[in-house]
Amino acid sequence: MSFFCLLWVLIIYFLRRGITGGGASGSVWALLLGSITAIIQFFLGYLFSPKGFDAATWIFGFMEIVSMPVLIPLVVCFFMLLFRGFSGDADFANFALLWLIPIAALKALSWSATNDPILLIIVPLLWVAIAMGISFFINLIVSRCHPLLAILSVLCILILPIAAATSYWAFFSQYTLIGFGLLIFTSIPFALSFAIRR
Repeated sequence: MSFFCLLWVLIIYFLRRGITGGGASGSVWALLLGSITAIIQFFLGYLFSPKGFDAATWIFGFMEIVSMPVLIPLVVCFFMLLFRGFSGDADFANFALLWLIPIAALKALSWSATNDPILLIIVPLLWVAIAMGISFFINLIVSRCHPLLAILSVLCILILPIAAATSYWAFFSQYTLIGFGLLIFTSIPFALSFAIRR
């Protein structure tokens, strides 16, 4: 399971890179900032660590485990594009996936002690689903320029990280059926992004 956590993000990055043929703009920044983030997390640990199965666990899952680790690189990528921090066009999904590679490596080592399939398998699946899903909806907004489609895409961008954190919470709270349902739901845009490109 540790190898899955270590390799899943890396495999999806190279698979997507092979299909899209995207350039390397922003790659150095993504790896550098992801590595710095991983080092900071290693020394600081969790900033918020609740006990029990209540709303605090959901917030912990959103902030520390599932959603924020992916949302931060997406926001950084947006501002770097806005202020022209890249030499060319950068891809949101590739940037986020590259950022997550050193973090996934750190988590594979630290979470391997618990050997918890939620952390070592479900969480990497949710990371990729969020990164690819949000990138998919951003590309829809940019390429289609239809007001209704843009509104729906923005709503989906807001819903995806919430659904992913809820999936983690459901697995953690042993609501396995709900967890799998939300995992499948969050993975639909990820699957569509590959299907449409093919």
